Amino acid sequence: MDSRKLALLCRELAENRKAENVVVLDVRQLSSITDYFVIASATSEPHLRAIADEIHEKLVEQHGMRPRAVDGTVATAWLVLDFFDVIVHLMRADVRQRYDLEGLWGDAARVRARARPRASARTKPQTNTHTPVKPKP
Repeated sequence: MDSRKLALLCRELAENRKAENVVVLDVRQLSSITDYFVIASATSEPHLRAIADEIHEKLVEQHGMRPRAVDGTVATAWLVLDFFDVIVHLMRADVRQRYDLEGLWGDAARVRARARPRASARTKPQTNTHTPVKPKP
């Protein structure tokens, strides 16, 4: 899987567990270490663990991919999953604000997500509001 697809998949998996403010930064022009950063916030330590587990387990199950390294702990409120070309940073919101990775890598382009169809547009049935008028005899 190419690095862009992996970064977007990591974003999707984080969002599956309600990660907040998920950002993908394209750092290919700025770093020789990796191609993309995925940065996401969690509201608590259990939430942080759930997001990390979702990304790790789904990539192993569906693509046979394991992180090359995992750094940090839930207790430190910052986990890093290193997939070589994609590095995923999962942080509690206060830690994310303190370290400001988006500011440090401010020259990196943000990768936009494709717009998802709205749930109401998918589930709302089409109704015919036109009622035929019967001719009078």
